[in-house]
Amino acid sequence: MKISISGIRGIFGKDLMLNDVLKFSNNFSVLIKSKKCVVGTDTRLSRNIIAETVKAGLMQCGVDIYNLGVVPTPVVFRESRKYGAGIVVTASHNPTEWNGLKMLIDGKGINQEQLDLITNEQVTNKSKIGLENNINSAYVDEAAQIIGKVSDNPKVIVDVGGGSAKNIASSLLQKIGCDVITINNDLEKSSRGPDPTSDPLDELVSKSKDVDIGFAFDLDADRLVVVKNGKKLSSDSTLGLGVAKALELGCKNFVLSLDTSISIEKYIKKKGGTVFRSKVGEVNVIEKIVETQSCAGGEGSSGGFIFPDFNFCRDGILTSGLIVSLMRKDEFSDVLNLMEKYHQIREKIEVGLEYQEKVLKNLFDILKEKYRNLQTLDGIKVIVDEDSWFLIRKSNTENIIRISTESNSLEDARNIHLQTKELVKQSYEQIK
Repeated sequence: MKISISGIRGIFGKDLMLNDVLKFSNNFSVLIKSKKCVVGTDTRLSRNIIAETVKAGLMQCGVDIYNLGVVPTPVVFRESRKYGAGIVVTASHNPTEWNGLKMLIDGKGINQEQLDLITNEQVTNKSKIGLENNINSAYVDEAAQIIGKVSDNPKVIVDVGGGSAKNIASSLLQKIGCDVITINNDLEKSSRGPDPTSDPLDELVSKSKDVDIGFAFDLDADRLVVVKNGKKLSSDSTLGLGVAKALELGCKNFVLSLDTSISIEKYIKKKGGTVFRSKVGEVNVIEKIVETQSCAGGEGSSGGFIFPDFNFCRDGILTSGLIVSLMRKDEFSDVLNLMEKYHQIREKIEVGLEYQEKVLKNLFDILKEKYRNLQTLDGIKVIVDEDSWFLIRKSNTENIIRISTESNSLEDARNIHLQTKELVKQSYEQIK
């Protein structure tokens, strides 16, 4: 089981059991001041039994349940602003045998202090049983008001990957004026995996040649990947396009996660904006957005754009509509042309949880002898030059160390990445 501010996740029936779900739900009830909680799920086969356990755990502690059924994570975030709390039964982009819980308070993901409370036994009030209600969300109508109508009836293909974006994404895009085709509606028959950022998306790439633009979502629809003219764009491009739209709307201050492309930062500054950097992880980006009073931000590595006036989360559904509304404008090609000059390589190396801190400390001692500009906000980020960097950090969701590399030279990016990868492996072997 992996427990972090990104969520509690595990392989259901192996390291995530129903008694764990019940315990975490009981403990979470202590944080719910409104005594109201919305509950939604993605499309994993284990969703119903886990959701029923979540609801039972909350209801026995006097919390009223507002059940949304199968919906994207951004819909639960949006509704939890109104009701005070939310739980999404999802493991996001992880393999389908995984599942988990994403817990929300007042429309935001929980922080580390709240997570510590949830994972430790709490004294709960069980004097009253909560009630269960089924509700519908006005998400589509509210998102459409933010985006507005688009002209020329653009043709859009949506690859939901068998996930919870199935009805919501197409409904929103149609409402703003798009002609929409969906593929991979059924999880068990989907032609691709749950994470669009790592999957080649062959079917969507092929079919996108006949439409204006294509979108691919992960199982809970917070991640979004863009496909244009038969080419899968980088996950950073999603954020870059969202940022370009936010600049058009008048935004000036932005928060980017530490592993986001330098090209997006350069584009923002070129347009007169200001950039703040945060630790990797949605909650960390949100906290920095609130702290700096920024009006947008996100994580390039996960294809996630955050527009806090609407939602305090990566919102793939809203972002798809915002990108369509930008598609006919110069800013669309301007930001992509700049981003295409930069090359990102991202890879993960399995490292036992008990060794990760020691590996990072060993790497820092080695790297500080070679490089002058080291940042330790989140792992180790090395600024090689103004157009090249690499980042080594622990994952928030898996027992791995992630390596991210970027340069405006593909050859340099490959060389830097290969050297860094070998260094991580050597360090791990020395410590084991």
